[in-house]
Amino acid sequence: MRYQFTKMHGLGNDFVVFDAINQSINLSQEQIRFIADRHFGIGCDQVLLVEDYWGDEADFLYRIFNADGSEVEQCGNGARCFARFVRDNGLTNKIDISVMTATGKIILTVQDNGDITVNMGKPITQPEAIPFNTDTEQVHYQITNNNEMINLGVVSMGNPHAVLIVDDIDTAPVETLGAELAVHPAFPNRVNVGFMQILSTEHIRLRVFERGAGETLACGTGACAATVVGILQNKLNNRVKVDLPGGQLTVQWENNNTPVMMTGPAESVFTGSIEL
Repeated sequence: MRYQFTKMHGLGNDFVVFDAINQSINLSQEQIRFIADRHFGIGCDQVLLVEDYWGDEADFLYRIFNADGSEVEQCGNGARCFARFVRDNGLTNKIDISVMTATGKIILTVQDNGDITVNMGKPITQPEAIPFNTDTEQVHYQITNNNEMINLGVVSMGNPHAVLIVDDIDTAPVETLGAELAVHPAFPNRVNVGFMQILSTEHIRLRVFERGAGETLACGTGACAATVVGILQNKLNNRVKVDLPGGQLTVQWENNNTPVMMTGPAESVFTGSIEL
C-alpha cells in the first residue's frame, strides 16, 4: 500500500505524520522502524498518527510511536506539529483544538504569530503513577547506577521523566548516562532523561535522551518536566525559557492545581508518499 505523509519538526525534533482519517493505516513495529530509519526510510524521531476520536470529549485522537516502533503516551513537540498538520490539511479550522492521548486530553492553541501553545495538563509527581519505584514522594531522589549515586527529580508529563541538574550540558554524559538511566529498573516503563543547566531562575539549557529514540534536538515534555522539577526544588520561577539544541521553548507553570503551558513553533518540511 502507498501512504501519504508529511515530514514535520518542532525545533528539530522531527516527525513523520500520517492522516489516518482519510486513509486507512495500521502500522506494524517493523514498518515504523523502516519509516524512522534515516538511511533507508524517511527518517524521524517519532511517527505520529492523526485519527478520529469517536466521542464528544475531543476533536482528534493523537498517537505517537518512537523510532524503535514502541507506542508512547505523549510528545509535546509532536503535539504542536499535530496542531499545525490538522489546520494545514483542512481537518479543522479551530483555534483551540482538543486532542485525546493515551493519558488524557490536551488542548492545542494556535497563536496569531503561528506558534502553538499546548496545555500539557497537570504534572504527575506520585511515584506509582509515573511510574517510579520508590517508597515515598519527594522533591529530590537518589538512585544507584553502576555503583554511583545519582541525584534527580522525577515527574510525568503524560510520559515519565528523570531530570538531572548539571553544571554544563555541553559536557554532560547524555549519551552514556542517559542510555543507562533510560532502562534503569527503578522505572518500569523506561524513562526519558533530561540534563538541565540553570542559567537563571527564568532561563535554562536542556538536553534530553528519549527512551526509544536517543538524544533529540528538542523534547517538549522534557522541557515541561525540567521546569516543573526546577520549580518544585525552588530553583526556578513560574515562567521559564528553555534552550534546547534545536531552539527555544517557553514553559509556564503556576502551581500544583494548574496545567503546564508550553509554547513554541511547528514547521512542515515536505509531503510525500511511501510504499509499505
